[in-house]
Amino acid sequence: MMESSLKQRYAIKFCSKQKKSLEETHILIVQAYRDSALSYSQVSRWLKAFKEGQEEVVNKPCTGWLSTSTTNDNLACVRNLLNSDHWLSVQMIAETLNIPKTFVQELVTDKFDMRKVCAKLAPKLLTDNQKNHWVTIKTEILKRPNPPTVWTWLRLTSFSS
Repeated sequence: MMESSLKQRYAIKFCSKQKKSLEETHILIVQAYRDSALSYSQVSRWLKAFKEGQEEVVNKPCTGWLSTSTTNDNLACVRNLLNSDHWLSVQMIAETLNIPKTFVQELVTDKFDMRKVCAKLAPKLLTDNQKNHWVTIKTEILKRPNPPTVWTWLRLTSFSS
């Protein structure tokens, strides 16, 4: 949790003890924290909770998927599946390992630094050889008698960024 957010919650709690209205509280928060101020709806939510008797300024744990799916075994299993077959979809991996699809998506994009390119998971960063290969292909395409449309060119160039 961000320290600024926690401090703002304490300020909101103080305002609730002072019987400040939502508008007054939000104005004070914005004046004090400017760009990093909590949104109006967040201030409203916390002010309501404090006025109803909540004393804690930290979020209550949410229900949902347990964080037990973030294990070294699952990381290794996802990596092994991707190494064995790059054509596997996130959904297929999730069903195979019986873990949430959102978790697999996060692993693939964040931890393994991969993205979907033409229905195949591939590394985000190209090696120098791969970059040179793309430059060669793009140059050859531009030399054709009928050069590609702007839309086609944008699609081609998006792979190397």
